[in-house]
Amino acid sequence: MGDAPGIQPGNGLRHRRRRAQTIQRWIVVAVLGTFFLLPLVAMAEFTTRGTQGRRNLDTWRLLVNFGQLNVDYPQLVDGVKMSAGLVCLTVVMMLVILVPTMVWVRLRLPWLSRPLEFICLLPLTIPAIVLVVGLAPVYAWVAYFLGPSSLTLVFAYTVLVLPYAYRALDAGLSGIDVKTLSEAARSLGAGWATVMWRVVVPNVRSAVVSASFLTITLVLGEFTVANLLSRNNLQVAINLLGKRDAGVSVAVSLTALLLAFALLIVFFLVTGSGRRRRVRGARPPLSASAAAPLAPAVPT
Repeated sequence: MGDAPGIQPGNGLRHRRRRAQTIQRWIVVAVLGTFFLLPLVAMAEFTTRGTQGRRNLDTWRLLVNFGQLNVDYPQLVDGVKMSAGLVCLTVVMMLVILVPTMVWVRLRLPWLSRPLEFICLLPLTIPAIVLVVGLAPVYAWVAYFLGPSSLTLVFAYTVLVLPYAYRALDAGLSGIDVKTLSEAARSLGAGWATVMWRVVVPNVRSAVVSASFLTITLVLGEFTVANLLSRNNLQVAINLLGKRDAGVSVAVSLTALLLAFALLIVFFLVTGSGRRRRVRGARPPLSASAAAPLAPAVPT
């Protein structure tokens, strides 16, 4: 007896394979999710421990009460402020240095692309402790001219984020024709600042957001350079706080991790909405019949 018309013999096998692959994906996601969530749950459980086995939220109430936190743990508040300032300054300095330089190299000096890539990726091959040995004499002069503020770490952090930011921006610039866009804008009378701000940057917005996100996560999690240069930031404050009050230290660490996750979600939402708008705004190619009326008439 033959198969029913319209039903292929292999459809059932392919359906079972797809279902098995879906189950395998969910198993992998569940295992990895458990692996990453268990430490966070353990940290949250540790911060709610009280005396005599009772649970309380005193640690989290203290973190919300900024005034009391400033009185009890002034170094922690100072570390949070320094890290927030370092995040803003490092992101701005990284973008101001890298974006114009990479665009200019692509437009005018393409033979410098390899040396520029080598210089930007070089900090990735040098351990942080070695960088600090080289930066210590430099920061002696920085402290002499600018003072011992922790915000001067922005120069070291900009060097540290170069490899990650360069890769993100390079991927974005490789996806567009920078030369054609810039020449078209220049032919319409736009200056280089207008070309950079209104033509190049909007077309690589996802790459800029990605580079900024990588910079934020690195600055918020950096400890070695700040500690060895005797500066204060969030991670140094958490390390010192752990010797005094482990519960508050773990709560602050968990808050920093959750903040990083929130930034990652915002990054995906921003880049995803940008892609959807570009897809909706894209026009389908004109067919020959539709394009014919647009062609100028040729005089006979």
